[in-house]
Amino acid sequence: MGIIRALTGAAATAAAVALAIGAAPAHAANSYVALGDSYSSGTGTRTYISDGTSCQRSVYAYPSLIAANKGLTLNFRACSGATVADVTNTQLGALSATTTHVSISVGGNDAGFADVLTECAQPAWMSDCNGAIDDAQYVINNVLPARLSTLYSSIRSKAPNARVTVVGYPRIFNGEDCNAATWFSPTEESRLNATADLLNSRTATQASNKGFSFANPTSAFIGHAVCDSPEWLNGLSSPISESYHPNVTGHSSGYAPVVTPKLVGTTFTASSATLSRAAASADSLAEQQRSYAAVDASITPKEFVAPDLSSARARAAAKAAGVDLRSRASIDAADRAWSKRQAQEWAGRH
Repeated sequence: MGIIRALTGAAATAAAVALAIGAAPAHAANSYVALGDSYSSGTGTRTYISDGTSCQRSVYAYPSLIAANKGLTLNFRACSGATVADVTNTQLGALSATTTHVSISVGGNDAGFADVLTECAQPAWMSDCNGAIDDAQYVINNVLPARLSTLYSSIRSKAPNARVTVVGYPRIFNGEDCNAATWFSPTEESRLNATADLLNSRTATQASNKGFSFANPTSAFIGHAVCDSPEWLNGLSSPISESYHPNVTGHSSGYAPVVTPKLVGTTFTASSATLSRAAASADSLAEQQRSYAAVDASITPKEFVAPDLSSARARAAAKAAGVDLRSRASIDAADRAWSKRQAQEWAGRH
C-alpha cells in the first residue's frame, strides 16, 4: 500500500481502483508474473508469506526460487484453489506489455482433482474411485481444452512481449500406499497417475497451439512420489492442506530445474544463496500481494479430505458390505476384495 500513500488526489484514487481490480503497477525490467494454482503458489512447503489471503504463497515455491536465482522482479499471483476462471478473473490484471516472463499451472482444480483424491482415498467398499476418475477425465478431454485456449489467448493479448511457460503436474503415486489412514489401491494409483499424464498432454497441446513452451515435471519426480524415499510430494499430512503437493525439495530440485530452462533459457541449481535470497523476499512479496487480497478472497481453496470411517456414510457402507468398523483387519480385507472387483470391472469396460 506504500504506492497508494505516495500519491495524492485523483492519482491515488486511480491507483487504488487499479489495484482493487487486479491491475499491476508499472513493471521493472525482467518482470516475471507467476500465475496459477497451488502447485505454483507453493502449497505443501509449510511456509507461507503473510499476505492476508488463503493463497498459500511460499518463498520456497519455484516462482520465488527462479526469481531469486535469475534476478527477476516477481509478481506472485498464483493462488491455492485457482481454476481457469479464477486466473482469468483475479490474476491476469498483473500482466502488461512490459511483462517479460510468465509461468502458469492451472487445470487440476477444473478437473476436481482434490475431490477425486478424496474419493479414492476411502476404502473401496465405500467409494467410487473409478467413477470420480472417469468424470475428471471427461472434463480434461472435453471441457478443459477450450478453457485453456481462451485463457492462453488472453495471456498473450495482455503480455504480448512475454516469454510464457505453461507448467504441468507430476505423478503423485508410486504404486503403494504407506499412509495408514488412506486406502489407495495400486490400480487406483495407476489410474490417478494416468490422469495426471492426460492433463499434461491436453495442456501441452493448448500451450503449443499458442506458441508457449511446456514444462513437464513428470520425469523429474520419478522416484520421489508419495511413499518414495525421499519424497518430493507430501502424502497425507497435517495440516491436511499440505497433502499431495510438492514439498520444499519438490520445488527446488523438481520444479525449478524443469521450469527455468523453458522460462529463461538457462539452467537452475538450488543453492543456499538462492534459498536465502528467496527467503529475504518474504516481506516485500507479502506487501505486494496484500494489494490484491480483495480479489484473491473470491478464490475457494480446494482441499483433500481424509477418510472418516465414523461418518454416517461409512457406517452405512460398512453395514452393506459386512465390514466390522471395530476391526482394522475387517476394514482392510474388505477393501482388498472390493478393490480387486472394481479393478476387474473397470478393465472389462476398457
